[in-house]
Amino acid sequence: MLYPELFKQLESVRWDMDKDIPWDKFDASLLSEEQAQTIKMNAITEWSALPATEMFLRDNRDDSDFSAFMSIWFFEEQKHSLVLMEYLRRFRPDLVPTEQELHEVRFEFEPAPALETLMLHFCGEIRLNHWYRRASEWHTEPVIKHIYQTLSQDEARHGGAYLRYMKRAIANFGVEAKAAFAKVGVLMASARRTAQALHPTNLHVNKALFPRDTIQSRLPNPEWLEHWLDTQIKFDAVWENKVVERILHNMSLLMDRSFKSVQELNRYRKELQASLGGGAVPDPA
Repeated sequence: MLYPELFKQLESVRWDMDKDIPWDKFDASLLSEEQAQTIKMNAITEWSALPATEMFLRDNRDDSDFSAFMSIWFFEEQKHSLVLMEYLRRFRPDLVPTEQELHEVRFEFEPAPALETLMLHFCGEIRLNHWYRRASEWHTEPVIKHIYQTLSQDEARHGGAYLRYMKRAIANFGVEAKAAFAKVGVLMASARRTAQALHPTNLHVNKALFPRDTIQSRLPNPEWLEHWLDTQIKFDAVWENKVVERILHNMSLLMDRSFKSVQELNRYRKELQASLGGGAVPDPA
């Protein structure tokens, strides 16, 4: 089982909200209105770890090890929402999300293949690590800069934990797991070919609720994410390439085969699909 070891590792580096956040360094003159508004949106978005955890537990009933790990992931992700709300409570209480605003992002996700979902969230952790690093650079107020840097490090560690479970899946399921990971890897590394940000919180997950079946669509400002990325933190092609490089690097480690481009990974995906008897398949991106 991976859970006992991961628990020890993550417990050893866990930060304390009271002791490790430099609340006394706050400088009100360095926090703009638009920056404060984005903190509220991110606090609500992080709250969506709640329905994601419900999904993971439902779709991994046969995997108690991974389900137990969810206790760590859920705790730390909800803590992200909590620290952002604590920042607002202290310094912009008018922007603290209401319980109803938080509850809006809790809805049922349709069942999905566990392997594909695991890879999707692994890529999501990589992307969020980079988004938060960029957010830390964009912000000017020192306390929130520190918070975003802290959150980005958590997301990187979560990605590493998911990677451990992906390695275990390949050992257990072989080509089936490799094909699932390669398929989602091609999709998530092809963000420049899509009109929206590719992250689990921005993907449609319940047809019955369409178009309000993404986390972002249920925020007080559904258009916030694209504006935050494009106009505010300026998550441009250089930063997007960093995400793609990390996905390809980790795919190379997982598959024991070097991928220098999304095209190379896509060719490998087609090879895997053919070996499973799937024949010719369309580009998932």
